[in-house]
Amino acid sequence: MTADFPDYIDVEYTDGEGEDPSEYPALESKIEKAIDVTRQGLEEYENPAVMWTGGKDSTLTLYFINEVADEFGFEKPTAVFIDHYQHFDEITDFVEHWADEWGIDLVYARNEDVGSYVDENGLGPGDDIPVDALGDHNQHHIRNILEYEDETFPFLLDTYVGNHLLKTVALNDALETHEIDGVISGVRWDEQEARADETFFSPRHDPDTYPPHDRVHPILQFKEADVWDAFWHYVVPEAAAEFPDSGHVPQSGDDLPDGVEWEDVPISPKYVAGFRSLGSEVSTEKTTDEPAWLQNLEDTTERAGRAQDKEDLMERLRDLGYM
Repeated sequence: MTADFPDYIDVEYTDGEGEDPSEYPALESKIEKAIDVTRQGLEEYENPAVMWTGGKDSTLTLYFINEVADEFGFEKPTAVFIDHYQHFDEITDFVEHWADEWGIDLVYARNEDVGSYVDENGLGPGDDIPVDALGDHNQHHIRNILEYEDETFPFLLDTYVGNHLLKTVALNDALETHEIDGVISGVRWDEQEARADETFFSPRHDPDTYPPHDRVHPILQFKEADVWDAFWHYVVPEAAAEFPDSGHVPQSGDDLPDGVEWEDVPISPKYVAGFRSLGSEVSTEKTTDEPAWLQNLEDTTERAGRAQDKEDLMERLRDLGYM
């Protein structure tokens, strides 16, 4: 990574400060802002990457990256997929399929120290991992960063130690390995309270916590319903040749235009099945049997299907480098 980072970056770190989605009342204004932030992200950073989870927010972010790269002649950045070993198979299949369709260079961020111990000992989610069975790198994070004192921790993603090792440590190691200076992600103001004060360009420059980099947030201003509107009226019509150019919002899982199959649509099948927010296979539940975009988005909590212990720790986890 360039030694004088971040001196070569010319972005406004206060852009979006004190704002919320109401500052962008129309979908068109949200899209215009997303395009502008994405363009700056691809232009300003020497080696940007996009965080792609296979969820709706990061996939919408990747859509804007594809559009801006094609329009302005930028090289498409690498997509980083954090493999925490507890994904739904449908999500990894979805990501690999659309990476191929869109010509995206996909790399996996994994905590291979943890993964190897799990494989070698035939462990499953919830089984205990001895701290002293891991290498110095992970032990440093457990003992010195997290100040965790127990001798073992459970192999579960949505716990304090599990989330940090399987996601944050894996991500930070990937940032260092690939010398990434700008992380473009699908964080939104309204999704989680800990993200409500984010700005469009957010510095992460403390070398004692993470490899110095910036976070770039093109869709901060989108509400959950806006994300789905953008999919059905922009993303899907461009991806599926038989889909109406004016858009169409399916009223059930069977309501697709003639000639269109779900395999043609860049939306994870878990959303069609009723999941509203995607996490690990063992700690995420669907909220109803209705497709996510038809659920009561205004009066219910988007992340209600997630493990709430981790949700309560979100602010502290973000201080350590979590998205």
